[in-house]
Amino acid sequence: MNAALRTDEELMQSFQTGDADAFRVLFEKYKTPIFAFLFRRCGNRDTASDLAQDVFTRLVKSADSFRHQSKFSTWIYTIARNAVVDNARKARHRNHASLEDSREKDGPRLGDRLAGDSPEPDRSAMTRRLREDLVEAINTLPEDQREVFLLREYHGMPFQEISEVVGAKIGTVKSRMRYALETLRRDLDSYENYARTLP
Repeated sequence: MNAALRTDEELMQSFQTGDADAFRVLFEKYKTPIFAFLFRRCGNRDTASDLAQDVFTRLVKSADSFRHQSKFSTWIYTIARNAVVDNARKARHRNHASLEDSREKDGPRLGDRLAGDSPEPDRSAMTRRLREDLVEAINTLPEDQREVFLLREYHGMPFQEISEVVGAKIGTVKSRMRYALETLRRDLDSYENYARTLP
């Protein structure tokens, strides 16, 4: 069967038996979303790139530990989350500035650093400002709420899968999402009248 038509779990099973093509298909499918997840978590493109390499290295080294009891996507996002946590812990140990800082000295604005499509040339200044303020608001969420929000809203992950990735009960995950949305709604309240004027 064509590798591209097989499920992630089938591809992983093939990779476990030595099929390098199966790994290449998984890598091509996940390299961009995993990088985007890491970038949104750490806020630095170079760090995210390094962590992405680490994630796939860990995947290769621990391939035999994937037991097909959960979805492959859950497993790889768990690896990615652990890579971010480990990196942040090492940074704190070295007394470096937090990787979670919302801005970098002399770096691009947050709205420009957000992975995704570039703003269209005719986008209004208000829309650009809203985008930047939204990113800023997301970055100031408590860590546990922010990771749930990102996995749900940016990666479309169901709550059950998020609960497995973050190691929390599904009720706790839903509560974190609710608190995140309430905080963002409050922080962006000034845009409510503007939003009503949009077609």
